[in-house]
This record gives sequence, structure tokens and C-alpha cells, in this order.
Amino acid sequence: MSKDTNFIRQQKFGQLLSFHDKGLIKRASKELEADRYVKKFTSYKYLVIMLFATFEGYHSIRYTVLGLLSHANKLQHLGLDYIVRRSTLSDANVRRPNELFAKVYYDTYNRHKDILSDSSLSKNDMIRLFIMDSTTITLFKDILKGVGRNPENGKKKGGIKAHTIIDSQDNMPCFIRYTEAAKHDHVLLKDVVLPENSFICFDKGYVDYEQYEVFTSKKIWYVTRLKDNALYVAKQEFDIPDEAHAGVLKDEEIELSSNKNKELKHKARRVAFWDDENKRVFEFITNNFDLSAEEIAMIYKKRWQIELLFKQLKQNFPLKYFLGDNENAIIIQIWSAMIANLLLSILRSKIRKQWAFSNMMSIVKHQLMSYINVYAFFEDPERTWRKVIAEEKDRERLYKISPQTTLFPLQGAYF
Repeated sequence: MSKDTNFIRQQKFGQLLSFHDKGLIKRASKELEADRYVKKFTSYKYLVIMLFATFEGYHSIRYTVLGLLSHANKLQHLGLDYIVRRSTLSDANVRRPNELFAKVYYDTYNRHKDILSDSSLSKNDMIRLFIMDSTTITLFKDILKGVGRNPENGKKKGGIKAHTIIDSQDNMPCFIRYTEAAKHDHVLLKDVVLPENSFICFDKGYVDYEQYEVFTSKKIWYVTRLKDNALYVAKQEFDIPDEAHAGVLKDEEIELSSNKNKELKHKARRVAFWDDENKRVFEFITNNFDLSAEEIAMIYKKRWQIELLFKQLKQNFPLKYFLGDNENAIIIQIWSAMIANLLLSILRSKIRKQWAFSNMMSIVKHQLMSYINVYAFFEDPERTWRKVIAEEKDRERLYKISPQTTLFPLQGAYF
């Protein structure tokens, strides 16, 4: 039987790690002094082990080290020349700066974002749209301030909130900030830096009229929902064209007022849209007066993309257990999940065959350290099996044609 071309000299895990720039990791480590007073356990080795624990889904440092020991003869191909001790890994979770993982994520994303972009988008979809939202991760104890009232027993769990912006062209986070769960969403709008004439879409949790004014001055167009208790005055109603979508009920210019800053007046556009699917009226506001009313509604509808991303992350990288009980360790582990999700998304975008993310994740997880060419396997998983069947048929045919040509029949002709 001929050699199987699916097998190569690098594990699946190593092929995923090849998307990183080792030089960048070394430079970032030096800049952040992450390897100061370190002899053997470098930042790259730390990154590899954290990603190993993330893909395998280990819930503790003990299981992570045992998992490494079970693959002791394969670790050198990953650049690991020894098994880290539990105390060393625990100390790294406290001392190593989480900014290192942030730099690794953003560098890897920027190097591969052209591959991640959806080339099938039409010209109408090629608008530079960014979507902003946050998701809260409940912690096992009150490390960071959680939301809600304090329980009667006084034992309140903490929470960390991941504020995220995705580029609608590739559905991947291009902006991530972590805060305690109790921090309000709108304060993060001040950190948003976007190119001119781009759109940003977010829900009603990001109400900040002062920042809306800043967006308008920089020609950054926002689309959001109007809060039920919003204070505004109708200024001018626009005619609805005959060819407009039947769901457009009203299109008008309004002036928004703030309860905190009485002098602040923000000029905006209000669009009332009837959603026949949900049988309800949605009220959108925006600072863009050029797009049609139905286009404004469609932009907000695309906000669902970020909800699907959060669902994908929580289903495939459930952050219920953490390898450390401090803020730095928790943020590092969340960054590790973000990086793992990015690596798998890059691999998925390089393969022509359509795969569900969860199916690909399941295969990678269970065969993370196997020496299989991920591109050959995911492009045609049955190729090797077809080859085995074809070779077996050839051997059977050869045995039937000339059974007396040798004193010894072909071994393995029949199983």
C-alpha cells in the first residue's frame, strides 16, 4: 500500500500556529518585558501552552500539564523542549502581561484579514460597516464587579465584559476591550477610531449624544435604535418615494436633547420601519441623510452578525472555568479563546470546501496533535479511504486472475 499523502511532519496544532509571526511575538515580548528574569519558559512557549489548553478545553492547570505529558514525544515540533511545571504556569498567569496576547491577536488578524474577507459580497454590501456590541462572561467569584443586586447571602459572582467591534466584511473582531461587567457600554464609544465615511452600528446600550456629535464631525456614520424615553423634537419630515420598501413608515429629521447636558442638541434622522417578520415597529436614528430609509434598516439588521460571533465563541470555547483566579489570568484566557477562534477562521477561509465552524472545531480538537495535513484532509476527507478501497480491489483482482503464480497468496487480500 502506498504512502498516505495526508500525513506530514507537522501536527494540526503546528499548522495552525504557523499563522503567527514568531518574530512579532519575540519583539512584543521584548517591548513589554514579558520575558524579564525568564530562563526557559519564553512568551512563545507560554502562548503555545495557553492555546493548547484552549483547543483541548482543559479546565485546570493540572489537566493542562497532564495533557502535555500525554504528548511528550510530540512537543518538540511545537518548539516546546520541556514540560512546564504547574507552579511556573500559574506564576505566568499572574505576571505575564495580557497585552502580549492582544498584540499577537491584532498582528495575526491584520496579516490575514484579506483572506478572511467575503469575496462574494456585492457592491452594495461593500460599504465599510463596523458592528459594535458587548458580551458578559460570568466569573466564579467576585473578582470583577458583576451586574445586578447583591444576593441575600452576600456571595455575588463577578463578571467581565468584552466590548467588541467586528468588520462586517470578515465577521472578525478588529477592536476588543475588557472591563468589569458593571461598566456601562457607552463609555467605550470614546475609544472607537474608524476611517472616514465608515458606518458603525450598535444597539440602544451605546447612547452618548456627545460622542454622536464627534462622529458627525469626523464623517463617521452611526446607525442605532431610538430609546423609548429619548427627548427629541421633529424638525422636518421627508417624503417617502413610491419605490421605497413597504415597511418604511416615516423618515424625518429630529433634534435630540440630553438630560445631563441641556445645551447639547444633536441633529439626527429618525426612520420608523415596520418589520413584518416580527410584527413590530422599529425606530432607527442615524446621522447619515444620504442613504435610503430601507438601507438604514438593512444596516441595523446586519447587527445580528456580531450576535452569531458571540454564539460561536461561547459554544466552541466555553469560558466557564479559568486557569487562574486573578484579573490578568482571566483576560489572558479570553484572549487565548479569541486567538484560537481567529486561527480556525483563517484555516476555514483557506479551504474551498464549505465546513461548519463547529464541525471543524470538533475534528481539530480531537486530533489536535495528529500529523495530518489539514488542507488535504478538510478539502477531501474521504480521499484516503477511497484510495484504500481502490488498492484493495486491485489486490483482489490480481489474486483472482493469477492465484497459482506464487506458492504464497498475497497476504491481506482478504480481511
